[in-house]
Amino acid sequence: MRRCHLPPGVGTPFQRRVWALALTIPRGRVRTYGWMADRLHSSPRAVGQALKANPFAPRVPCHRVVAADGVGGYAGQWNSARKRRMLAREGVRLEGR
Repeated sequence: MRRCHLPPGVGTPFQRRVWALALTIPRGRVRTYGWMADRLHSSPRAVGQALKANPFAPRVPCHRVVAADGVGGYAGQWNSARKRRMLAREGVRLEGR
């Protein structure tokens, strides 16, 4: 796992928990908003909002979090072509999404 220290005082405690969990997703892999929400005892929508506010992208790889039925959002845009390109560069194939 790549280390990335989040500077103190940036983000809410919940956002920091979301960003820290995103850091555990290995390059070339994805997780869903629901997977993240289950581990954080939250909702997928709350996870998405915290990822949307991520000031450390792409060092904190929020692009590796996808919707259960599609790509999901990136930088406030749903089904983002930029997110698809970033994942493709990591070798992620999003067939059927």
